Amino acid sequence: MSMSEAPRAPGPPSRGREKAAGDPPCYAALDLGTNNCRLLIATPSHNGGFRVVEAYSRIVRLGEGLGASGRLSDEAMERAMAALKVSGEKVRRRRVVKFRAIATQACRIADNGQAFVNRVADETGVKLQIITPQEEARLSVTGCLNLLDNRHDAALVVDVGGGSTELSWVDLKGSTPGVTPPVRAWLSVPVGVVTLAERFPEGDVATEGWFRQMVDHVKTQIAAFKRADTLRPLFAADRAHLVGTSGAITSLAGMHLKLPRYDRNRVDGIWMSRGDCEAAADGLLALTASQRAAQPCIGPDRADLVLAGAAILQAVQEEWPCSRVRVADRGLREGILLSLMAERGQRRRRKRRRSRGGTKAAA
Repeated sequence: MSMSEAPRAPGPPSRGREKAAGDPPCYAALDLGTNNCRLLIATPSHNGGFRVVEAYSRIVRLGEGLGASGRLSDEAMERAMAALKVSGEKVRRRRVVKFRAIATQACRIADNGQAFVNRVADETGVKLQIITPQEEARLSVTGCLNLLDNRHDAALVVDVGGGSTELSWVDLKGSTPGVTPPVRAWLSVPVGVVTLAERFPEGDVATEGWFRQMVDHVKTQIAAFKRADTLRPLFAADRAHLVGTSGAITSLAGMHLKLPRYDRNRVDGIWMSRGDCEAAADGLLALTASQRAAQPCIGPDRADLVLAGAAILQAVQEEWPCSRVRVADRGLREGILLSLMAERGQRRRRKRRRSRGGTKAAA
């Protein structure tokens, strides 16, 4: 999506809410993943963050069956298209000044991924940009910036998606709060909750052996990566922590807290021990699929995926052991918004400097 204008869809213009003079500018970020379509619209706040004006999320399962066919199915594309049309209308109605829309693993690897992106632009006006795994990892770190604990020397940000998992090893030594610390290494594993669940079908009953197969499959792919090994002593000395961002991980946190309904304010930013994570996974293994679907922090849309997410998290914890994980109900959209607002602020500061310089020259 062009980052300077709102989407233009075919047909008459929307008669949405008029933007009043003096209203703060609205920014929007859209993340079309393998499992979800998520939109966030926000205005800048004085503390360098933002205030959410509107949020929208739909599970579209764009990558359903992709591993077997290599293509996005017609049904999956129609589900995603419906969510993107709603998103485009919300952006137009809010008179957004800057909008960025990204697509990730499903569109990256599908034979018809770019054709679908082109169709989305034609039918909705939303211009999706298929980003690289490296940028996906960077945006995840930016989005979780406020959850990094500077009392530690390192952190591993784990973004579990539907079709891939991004891992970013962050150096926190000497870092400044509010400033993105250096990412020393990053890895994109082509395994997410959708692809892992499809590779290892659950069957009638979830068993420990089946769950262990998923954990070992993910561990094999992570263990082969050696570029972050210089940070291993910090993890061994318990001077590092994990940050986990995904719907599956937030669902685990909701189970851990025994919430009667999901509450982002209770979940985002909480600390869980490795034992807490394993206990939550064990609790899920003891439930049938229908019982998981009845859990208020899971629901029917995630019932068949949450254990795959728990397996990915456990694999990371076994390969990079540390005592604590911080749960993040945030990620790519927040990273996009903060980046867009920072870019606009930098341009305005440059413009003011040029203006002052011109005034002095004229004097």
